[in-house]
Amino acid sequence: MPFPSPRATPAHLCRETRQRASALPFGSPCGPSRTHTKRSAWSEGSGMVREHPARMGAAGRQDFFKVILMSSWLLLSRVPGATSTVAAECPDQSPELQPWTPGHDRDHHVYIGQGRALLLTSSATVHSIHISEGGKLVIKDQDETIVLRTRHILIDSGGELHAGSALCPFQGNFSIVLYGRADEGAQPDPYFGLKYIGVGRGGTLELHGQKKLSWTFLNKTLRPGGMEEGGYFFERSWGHRGVIVHVIDPQSGTVIHSDRFDTYRYKKESERLAQYLNAVPNGRILSVAVNDEGSRNLDDVARKAMTRLGSKHFLRLGFRHPWSFLTVKGNPASSVEDHTEYHGHRGSAAARVSKVFRSEHGELFSVSSSSEWVQDVEWTDWFHHDKVSHSKGGEKISDLRAAHPGKICNRPLDIQATTVDGVNLTTEVVYKRGQDYRFVCYDQGHACQSYRVRFLCGRPVRPRLTVTIDTNVNSTILTLEDNVQSWKPGDTLVVASTDYSMYQAEEFQVLPCRACASNQVRVAGKPMYLHMGEEVDGVDMRAEVGLLSRNLVVMGEMEDACYPYTKHVCSFFDFDTFGGHIKFALGFTAAHLEGVELKHMGQQLVGQYPVHFHLAGDVDEQGGYDPPTYVRDLSIHHTFSRCVTVHGSNGLLAGMIIDNGVKTTEASAKDKRPFLSVISARYSPHQDADPLKPREPAIIKHFTAYKNQDHGAWLRGGDVWLDSCRFADNGIGLTLASGGTFPYDDGSKQEIKNSLFVGESRNVGTEMMDNRIWGPGGLDHSGRTLPIGQDFPIRGIQFYDGPINVQNCTFRKFVALEGRHTSALAFRLNNAWQSCPHNNVTSITFEDVPITSRVFFGEPGPWFNQLDMDGDKTSVFHDVDGSVSEYPGSYLTKADNWLVRHPDCIDVPDWRGAICSGRYAQMYIQAYKTSNLRMKIIKNDSPSHPLSLEGALTRSTHYQQYQPVVTLHKGYTIHWDQTAPAELAIWLINFNKGDWIRVGLCYPRGTSFSILSDVHNRLLKQTSKTGTFVRTLQMDKVDQSFPGRSHYYWDEASGLLFLKLTAQNPRERFAFCSVKGCERIRIKALIPKDAGVSDCSATAYPRFAERATVDVPMPRKLVGAQLKTQDHFLEVKMESFGQRFFHLLSDFAYIEVDGKKYPSLEDGIQVLVIDGSRGHVLSHTGFRNSVLQGVPWQVFSYVADIPDNSIVLMASRGRYVSRGPWTHVLEKLGADEGLRLKEKMAFVGFKGSFRPTWVNLNTDDHKAKIFQVVPIPVVRKRKL
Repeated sequence: MPFPSPRATPAHLCRETRQRASALPFGSPCGPSRTHTKRSAWSEGSGMVREHPARMGAAGRQDFFKVILMSSWLLLSRVPGATSTVAAECPDQSPELQPWTPGHDRDHHVYIGQGRALLLTSSATVHSIHISEGGKLVIKDQDETIVLRTRHILIDSGGELHAGSALCPFQGNFSIVLYGRADEGAQPDPYFGLKYIGVGRGGTLELHGQKKLSWTFLNKTLRPGGMEEGGYFFERSWGHRGVIVHVIDPQSGTVIHSDRFDTYRYKKESERLAQYLNAVPNGRILSVAVNDEGSRNLDDVARKAMTRLGSKHFLRLGFRHPWSFLTVKGNPASSVEDHTEYHGHRGSAAARVSKVFRSEHGELFSVSSSSEWVQDVEWTDWFHHDKVSHSKGGEKISDLRAAHPGKICNRPLDIQATTVDGVNLTTEVVYKRGQDYRFVCYDQGHACQSYRVRFLCGRPVRPRLTVTIDTNVNSTILTLEDNVQSWKPGDTLVVASTDYSMYQAEEFQVLPCRACASNQVRVAGKPMYLHMGEEVDGVDMRAEVGLLSRNLVVMGEMEDACYPYTKHVCSFFDFDTFGGHIKFALGFTAAHLEGVELKHMGQQLVGQYPVHFHLAGDVDEQGGYDPPTYVRDLSIHHTFSRCVTVHGSNGLLAGMIIDNGVKTTEASAKDKRPFLSVISARYSPHQDADPLKPREPAIIKHFTAYKNQDHGAWLRGGDVWLDSCRFADNGIGLTLASGGTFPYDDGSKQEIKNSLFVGESRNVGTEMMDNRIWGPGGLDHSGRTLPIGQDFPIRGIQFYDGPINVQNCTFRKFVALEGRHTSALAFRLNNAWQSCPHNNVTSITFEDVPITSRVFFGEPGPWFNQLDMDGDKTSVFHDVDGSVSEYPGSYLTKADNWLVRHPDCIDVPDWRGAICSGRYAQMYIQAYKTSNLRMKIIKNDSPSHPLSLEGALTRSTHYQQYQPVVTLHKGYTIHWDQTAPAELAIWLINFNKGDWIRVGLCYPRGTSFSILSDVHNRLLKQTSKTGTFVRTLQMDKVDQSFPGRSHYYWDEASGLLFLKLTAQNPRERFAFCSVKGCERIRIKALIPKDAGVSDCSATAYPRFAERATVDVPMPRKLVGAQLKTQDHFLEVKMESFGQRFFHLLSDFAYIEVDGKKYPSLEDGIQVLVIDGSRGHVLSHTGFRNSVLQGVPWQVFSYVADIPDNSIVLMASRGRYVSRGPWTHVLEKLGADEGLRLKEKMAFVGFKGSFRPTWVNLNTDDHKAKIFQVVPIPVVRKRKL
C-alpha cells in the first residue's frame, strides 16, 4: 500500500510503560515494523515481562513483525531515572577545549584522537567523524544555531561526544544531520552500516537537551473544528420565534445579556425591542437575528431603530425570512448582515454572518450568527435489487416504493448503489416527471446485474437560530493533565489519534496565551478529528499529547523520492526510507540521551533502528555503569523502523524487547549456545529463567488497548497473565494463544482476570473518505468508524489453542447486527490448530450485550470462509459457573461437533453452538511419511455424523497431525481418503490416569502390525518404552491389559484395528501430558502393495454402532435471581417418538419449557404459545387428526389470534395428519416454504414481522427431537 511522504505525515505517539521492565513481550516501545501499530500489543516471539502497568495508543495496523513507518514518536519522560553524577560543570566550559571551525568540505575525513579536545563553535559539513583514543568533541552552547552535517560519526576506544550534561542541559540549538544515499558505492561499516552514529567499545555519547515536559494526556475532549472551550453556543428552534438579541462585551467576548422579542404575535414586543436596542451602551457588540417568524407585528419604530444601527434589510423583512445582523453599537460601518427570502416548505434557506473582534488582551475572537430553515436528510436502509429489468428507461422508484411501502420518499435527494459486498457503483437519474422517478445503475460502464441501493430523503423543514462566540479564532485551547508551562510559543506538539487511523494524529504549533492555566496551551489551527480527553465506557481513551520539537536534533537527510536500496522497498513506499540511526555496541563507556529530537531515522534494513542497543549486556549498575544508561525525554518521529530496540541488553531505563528470542541462561553441557544468543523460542517464565525450576508468571497489569483495527493484544507463550486490563473498540480485543500444539512449558496457562472489554464505545470516531470503515454500530445503531470492514466480526476475546483461563471479566456493548457477527467470546477465524477442552471461563458479567451476542462459533461466509479448517470444527470451552450459558459446568461447542455432543445437549442457534456436558480430552494423531491424507473420525454412537480433518501442518512437512477433541470412555473409528499411513503415533493429550477411549483404525486387508507404547519427556528429551500390544482373537480382550502388556484386535472382515488407549499416569491441572511425559502409542503397519483407500465406514456401521448415552448429566439451568441480566434463555425440549414394549407399539410426545413438561395425550399436534417478551406461557392446546383434515379452520383461527412476537411450539403425536392445508401455518410461523412432513414432527416457530435464527423444524419417520434455547426477550437484530 503506498504511503504519503514522511514530510506530510502527522507524527504519532510511541511511549514506554511507567515502570522499568526487563523486557516487554509485545516488542519495542514503538511496537512493530513496516506498518504502524500504535495501540496493540503482541507476544508471539520470546520475551520476558516483570509486573508493570502498560498503556498503548491508537491506530492499530497489521502485524507485530512489520516495521513502523513514517509516523511514530517516542516520548520517554516518565521513566524513573537515577540522579546523574555526570560532570556537574557545563562541558563546553572546560579550559582544555580548543575552538574548532572545520568549515564545509564533504571530502574531509575527521579524526579526533590522541587526547585532542575540540569545541565546535559553528556549523560544519564533513565526510565523517571518528572520535577515538581519548579524543573529545564538545558542542558550544551559544545563541547561534550549529548544524553538523556528516555521513557518520564513530565513537570508540575512549572517544567522547558531548552536547550539554545532566546538570547543565544544552540551551542553544544544535543539529546533527546524517546524509548520504545507500547506493553511492560507499563501503558500509561491517557492524554499523551507513548513515549512523555508532558508539563502540570504550565510546561515550552524552546528549542533554533542555528540560521540558515530554508528554501528557489530553484532559478534555477535542472535537473536529475545536473544543467547546471558553466560548459560547446558543441554539433555538420551534417554540422560540421572534427577534433574538445578544449583547456581547467587546473586551472579553462574553455575553452580557440576551432577550427574545415575539414580534410575530404581539405588537408591544416591537416597541420593547426598540427600547431595548436604544438602551444598549455604545461600544457593545450586538447580535440580532430572527428565528422562525418575526415580521407580522414588527412596526416602523423597531425597523428604524435597527436601521440606525446599520441594518439595510430589516426594513424589508418579510414573512419567515431568515435574517442575521452583527454590529458594534455606535459604529454602523462595522455592521455585517445577511437576509434571504423563503417560500414554501421544502429545502433549506439560511442567513449567516460572522465577524472577528480583538479583546483587550489583543487576542482574537469571532461572533457568528445563523438564521435558517433546515431540512435534515437521512439515508434509507439498503434495498437489495437482484431482479434488474434492464429496460431502456431505467428502474422506477415507484416500483421500489411499492415493494417497500413507507420506506422510500417520493423525491429522493440522492441515490447510492453498491455491490452486495460494498463496492461503490455509479447511479444516474435518467427521467423525472411528477411522481415518476427513474435511475440507472452502472458497474464500470455496464448495467448492474445484482446490487443494493439506498436513497437520501429529506425530513420536514424546521427553523434554527444559532449564535456562536469562538474565543479561539483559528486556534485551539488544549486542556491537559500536567503542568505544561515548559512548552513555549513556537514548539511543535502532536495529539495522538484516538481512532483506528494513524493518520488522525495531528501536529500543532504552540501560540502565546495569557489566559491559559498552567495545564493549558493554545495552539494554532483547529483539529480535523475527534481526540478523546476522557474515560469512555470505563476505558481511559485520553489522547497522548507530546512535544515533538527539541533544541537537540539528530536527523537523516532524505531524498525526494524512494530509490531501491533493498529489494521491493519501493513497492511499499514512494518516499525515501534510508534514514539515519544510532547504535550502541557491547562495551561502550557511557550513553545518556535526553531532551533529543530524532527525525527521519531508521532504515528498512534489519538492525538499523533510530536507537539500537545491540547485545550490550548489562547497562546499569550491574554492568558497572554509574549512572545507569538511559534514554529519556526523546521525541522520535517521522521514522522508518522501530523507535528504540533493545536487543540482548539489560537494565536500560526505557523498556525493551528481547528480539526474536534470546537465550537467557549460561552455556552448559546440555545447551552449548552462549548466553544472550539468538534462538527461536516462546516466552516461558520460570525462576532464574530455568525451565526446571518453579514457574514465575509474567503479570501485566493495567494494560489498555483500544481502537486497533486488528488485535488489541495477542499473547503466545507460557504463564503470561493479564490483570485489571482494559480493551475497547478493537477488531479483536485479545487473543490468548497459550503454548500451541505442544507447549514449550507444559503445565503453563494464560490468564486474564478482573478486566473490561468494550465492543463499540461512545468514541464513534471521525468519518473519513474511506466509507468502507464507516457504518452503523453501537447500541444506537448510529454511524461510527469500524475496525476493518462493515461486516467484520468484532470479538472481545478470541480463543486459540489453550489452556487459558478467563475470570471475573466484564463485557460491555457487544451487539451483533444482521450481517455483522459481533460477539463477546469467539474463536480464531480459519483455525487449523487444536482447541483445548480446558479453556475455562468463569464469573463473566455482560452489560449491554444481548444474550444472542455473547458467543459466536462462526458460519460459512465473509471472514469465516468455508469454516472447514480443523480448529474451526473442534472449538470448545468450559463455562465453569454458567455465567455465559446459564448452565454451570457445561461445555460450549460448535453445534455440529458430534465428537463432543450427546443426546441431551442443548442447541443455541444464535451462537451456532451447543451446550453440552461430559469429560473431554484430545488425541494427537501423527501420520508419518505423508502430509496430504484427509482423516475421518466417527464416534460410534453418532455414525451418521463423521468429522473430517485436513491436518494442522502444511503439506510440505514429512508428517501430518490431526488433533480432535474427543469424549472420554467412548468408541471411535478412524478412516483415510487414501491408503492408511504405514507409521502412526497417537498421543494422549489432556488424559488423566485411568481415562480411556477405544479406537478402530482402518487398514487394508492383509496388513500386519507392530504396536508399542512409550512416554516422551519433551523437556528432558527422553523417551521410555512402557509396553507392547499383542494380538488377540477375541474383541473383549482389548479391554484387558496388564503392566507392560496390552492387546489389539484385528478385525480383518471390516478392516479395523481395535485398541483401547488408557492413560497410565496422573496429569497436572493445566498440563497436556502426564507428570512423566507425553504418553503415546506407536503403530507400524506392513501394508500390502497397491492397497486402496482405507475407508472402512461402510463395513464398520451399523456393526460397531453403539447406543448414545449421557455419562455426565446436563447441569440444571440457572433461573430467576441466579441470573445477572434481564435477558435470558428459555429452555425448550420437544420429542415425538414411538416406543415398543414387546409386541406393542406406543407413541409418546411432549413439550417441555424451562423444566415444566406438557405431555401430549392424543394423536394429532400439540401447540404451546409463549410470550416472546417475557417468556410466559400464553396458551396450550391440541388439535386432533379430525381437525387437521380438510379445511382446518380451527387451526387457522387459532394461529390468527396468536399475538405478534410470540414463540409457537408444536409437536406431533402418533399417526398425525402430516399433509394438507393445515401445514401452511408452519410456513406462516417461519418454516421453509414447500415443506414435507414425515411421521414425526417437532417445531419451534415465531409469529412476528421477521424470522429469527432459532426457528427450527425437525421431522423424521422414527423420532423428532428438539432440545434448544430461545432468547427472551425476542428482539430483531438491526440490519447492517
